[in-house]
Amino acid sequence: MFLVRRTGAALLGRVKETTGIVGLDVVPNAREVLISLYDKTLHEIKAVPEGENYRKAVETFTRNRLNVCLAENDSDQIERRIGCGQVEELIEEAQDELHLISKMIEWDPWDVPEDYECKVIENDRPIPKHVPQHRPGPLPEEFYKTLEAMTSPKPAEKIDGSTSGQIKE
Repeated sequence: MFLVRRTGAALLGRVKETTGIVGLDVVPNAREVLISLYDKTLHEIKAVPEGENYRKAVETFTRNRLNVCLAENDSDQIERRIGCGQVEELIEEAQDELHLISKMIEWDPWDVPEDYECKVIENDRPIPKHVPQHRPGPLPEEFYKTLEAMTSPKPAEKIDGSTSGQIKE
């Protein structure tokens, strides 16, 4: 590790030794890495059309996380305020999002022609016995009574001629 004089240790602050996650190394300058990744994400997402929900979602959460990183200098505070794991995990997420942005641009899912018809493939083969199936039980009798009451036509109601608006049967 490092050789640090006694006076220099106070200046360095607390250094995390491990993330506690196998294969995830400590990033000593995680804040700077996150800021760089979030800036790059905000730049890359501009290739996605403006009105697309994917772009809106990515811009919103990336700006939020970038603002937290700019406001906080301590990794522990960044982790606490974002609430999505350790800064090293946030770095992996940001890298994954950048990769996904490039894939989304390549796939172009928002540019489907109006006349495009999706081919539906029906498969009537029985489901294998080892595959669990969700079969909901019967609905309570009350449900059917309520449904019938709501959907059946109501008898004609007569309103008397007075100004009180009383209903006569």
